[in-house]
Amino acid sequence: MPVFKIKIFVVFICIAQLAAAQNRGKINWNADGNSYTKIKDGNIVQVDPVTEEEIVVVDKTKLIDPETNKTLVLQSYEFNNNYTRVLIFTNTVKVWRYNTMGDYWLYDIIANKLTKMGKKLLPQSLMFAKFSPDGKAVAYVSEHNIYREDISNGEITKLTKDGTRKLINGTFDWVYEEEFNCRDGFRWSPDGTMIAFWQVDATKIKDYYMLNTTDSNYSQVIPVEYPKVGEAPSAVKIGVVNINTKNIKWMDIAGDPQQHYLPRMEWAAKYELVVQQLNRKQQESKLIYCNVTDGKARVFWTENNQAWVDLNTSDPKGWNWINDGKEFIWVSEKDGWRHIYKISRDGTVEIDLTTGTYDIEEIKCIDEANNLIYFTASPYNSTQLYLYKVNIQKPTLLKKILNSISTTKATVDAVDANGRTGIHGYQISPNGKFAFHTYSSHNTPRVQEWLKLPANKPLNEAKSIEATAKIDPTVDVEFVNIQVDDAITLNGWINKPKNFDSTKKYPVVFYVYGEPASSTVKDSYGAQNNFLYKGDMRADGYLQVTIDNRGSPVLKGAEWRKSIYRKIGDINIVDMARGFEKLLSMKPYMDKERTAVWGWSGGGSSTLHLLFRYPNLFQTGIAIAAVSNQLFYDNIYQERYMGLPQENREDFINGSPVTYAKNLKGNLLYIHGTGDDNVHFSNAELLVNELVKYNKQFQYMAYPNRSHSISEGEGTFQHLSTLYTNYLKQHCPPGAK
Repeated sequence: MPVFKIKIFVVFICIAQLAAAQNRGKINWNADGNSYTKIKDGNIVQVDPVTEEEIVVVDKTKLIDPETNKTLVLQSYEFNNNYTRVLIFTNTVKVWRYNTMGDYWLYDIIANKLTKMGKKLLPQSLMFAKFSPDGKAVAYVSEHNIYREDISNGEITKLTKDGTRKLINGTFDWVYEEEFNCRDGFRWSPDGTMIAFWQVDATKIKDYYMLNTTDSNYSQVIPVEYPKVGEAPSAVKIGVVNINTKNIKWMDIAGDPQQHYLPRMEWAAKYELVVQQLNRKQQESKLIYCNVTDGKARVFWTENNQAWVDLNTSDPKGWNWINDGKEFIWVSEKDGWRHIYKISRDGTVEIDLTTGTYDIEEIKCIDEANNLIYFTASPYNSTQLYLYKVNIQKPTLLKKILNSISTTKATVDAVDANGRTGIHGYQISPNGKFAFHTYSSHNTPRVQEWLKLPANKPLNEAKSIEATAKIDPTVDVEFVNIQVDDAITLNGWINKPKNFDSTKKYPVVFYVYGEPASSTVKDSYGAQNNFLYKGDMRADGYLQVTIDNRGSPVLKGAEWRKSIYRKIGDINIVDMARGFEKLLSMKPYMDKERTAVWGWSGGGSSTLHLLFRYPNLFQTGIAIAAVSNQLFYDNIYQERYMGLPQENREDFINGSPVTYAKNLKGNLLYIHGTGDDNVHFSNAELLVNELVKYNKQFQYMAYPNRSHSISEGEGTFQHLSTLYTNYLKQHCPPGAK
């Protein structure tokens, strides 16, 4: 079912919401790649990764609001091209998922002058402010329109004038943000004379009405434009506004705008845009050039898939041009594996740079000066992740992983990870010289170091991962491969109790997700812990397990990932049930009479399925924020993975937990937030009605006005954790027998 950004640890959402969209978790490299900046003690400091020397480049004492006499609290920032001015983002508020709206201030470092942007506009309403290429102006979005502000005189020009809640210029509606990661919806032209932008027309999209029943004597209606599966998408088009004339030229992209998507757009040349278009089923991706002078569009590259075509990247900003714009780098699954392609500008020549029966995970850096692309992958163990490199001009054979794997037919080189298995993360400088390297595994807490590339040597041996990584001897996690038939092997892990005794029997808590948005089996530290349990599950005597089913987004090839097409609620549930049953037979210390299953979002849906359809396997289930009916979720996600209900409605019905609610035999705790704009509260009420209809007894908790993360309000997490823990202990008692 839905793309739920909660994934494994819901609490991470609460943290992520505190960060601005522009800088979430990313290193702010300087343009030359030899240093970076960060916020420290309210200042902006520049850091040399080699010497670790820190220089204050923006002193917080210069960032004082003259009206309140208070120092600005920096959320994020952006420098101009020559680092003489900086845009400060502060006083932010959440828009759906992240804090992307607030106030922007301009600080002139040379003149020592602080100026609030958009003074004449609604306070706390500015979004995605960015300098023009020449640094003389700033553009931003406010109340669904795009503005330009001249830095020298403060003159504000309204570039679009028709913006409303449902006619959105320069940013996006709920569903584009949620499913395509689209938020910042405008781009300066290379010469700064034009701005290209998305316009989302949601006027034909029905509202889902949420009710705020606690903040006033009378309930308040909160409308969310939300296209349900089966409903036509919002019409989206690309416009280019001339800064001087204010005239807007609309790109003439073929097709009914309510039957396709435009998830990616960038400038390709002075007078040309490049746009990605997906058809409604997301089975065909076209790359299109648009001439901004006459609006004419031409397709130059096409990709098709009988299930769906994945986006090139989760980052909607930027286009990886190389060779002075004559070629670009693109990620595709067209041969059944996620590979990196070099494609000529006209689309007639394409070269697979990473040929082989393995997936790349993500491009980390394109170091064109040295003809290198760095990327992460894990050809031999999908629960782990490592860094690789490939020569853009002369791909070489994959030589080794961790000094132990012999040559294969893959065309990449491993970047040695010093023999440490687990999850390796990298942020690489634009010039490819430095990398911030993080590492953890199931039994090694997270450590980090700075590396020199391409030598892959620590900048400081005393602070290297080799010097600081330490195994946690208290961890007792076993990774398992569960062969459910000749063709299907599922990955999983078992987190064993403290003082484990294999001759005794322990209660089993099965954590599930099950959908194409996330996987649960990762060889990283803490991934096997239950953040929602109040106390220590291992000390209390619980076994914790999880299994990745077919359709989970792991590095096992497109066939694995896309086998779930039109089968959500089918093969994923069958795999988890068969895998769990096999695990019970493999491990005699698992108590078949004390089994519980739980999950959040898609995991909540999987929990309901397993409890309703496999009562012989599970006595207890805790489902949080679950989709009970697939026809209630948004069109981009559901139609991507399930098709159109007008064509195969039975798949949606058969894949929905509510269809099987009448079969409930065990103990169910169902939890949902009434202010959930992602998985609407109607899912809970529909399920409750069905359970009541068949006199099925269960426990139910609705959290007033809480969103999908159920994180708002004083005491909420403590209450949720206590509720979850008490119910689990009551119906799946802890301890060995």
